[in-house]
Amino acid sequence: MTISAKDHPEPGSETSPAGEDLVLGERIRDLRKRRKLTLAQLADACQLSIGYISQIERNLAYPSIPALVNIAKSLGVTVQWFFAGASPVPQDEHGYVVRRGNRLKIQYDHGIIDELVTPRMSLQVEMIYTRLPPGTESAESYTHDGDGVGFVVSGELEMWLGERHFHLYEGDSCSYSSGEPHRYRNPGSREAIVIWAISPPSF
Repeated sequence: MTISAKDHPEPGSETSPAGEDLVLGERIRDLRKRRKLTLAQLADACQLSIGYISQIERNLAYPSIPALVNIAKSLGVTVQWFFAGASPVPQDEHGYVVRRGNRLKIQYDHGIIDELVTPRMSLQVEMIYTRLPPGTESAESYTHDGDGVGFVVSGELEMWLGERHFHLYEGDSCSYSSGEPHRYRNPGSREAIVIWAISPPSF
């Protein structure tokens, strides 16, 4: 998948992250340094601009979903590695229970938020609770390993799977190979909530 610098916001065009989201840029930068990669080397591997990655690392911009997928692949991890937040988990619940207020999160550009509702790196499936404000989208298609299922809890969702296009409404679901280019959009006037199941965990 090729993503050019023109597909991404210029400095200052996105709202700067705040609070717990600051950890995303730090985790990307720290992992890049542990891999002994320069910004230029990571940018080349991701086919993204140096300036764009620098903005993300310095918490001046949120990444798009495809951009973070590319960054994760280039650093040898899945996107799941970058989920952060939450409070300490009671020992007897560790690896079994994820409380509503204790989910790990990632925020992307335009206010899209993913919340991990399964324990990190466990079992053979991961489930993600996604909130999409009205009009937001993953504008570029992306791929990863495994198979996916999306269930629309509320609102509506347009889904592109390769050349196929589907308009889903509350209660609808779709299944697909995550290796097929896919993207989605909330065409509605209210927030859409979607639960994704991915097996094996590869996002």
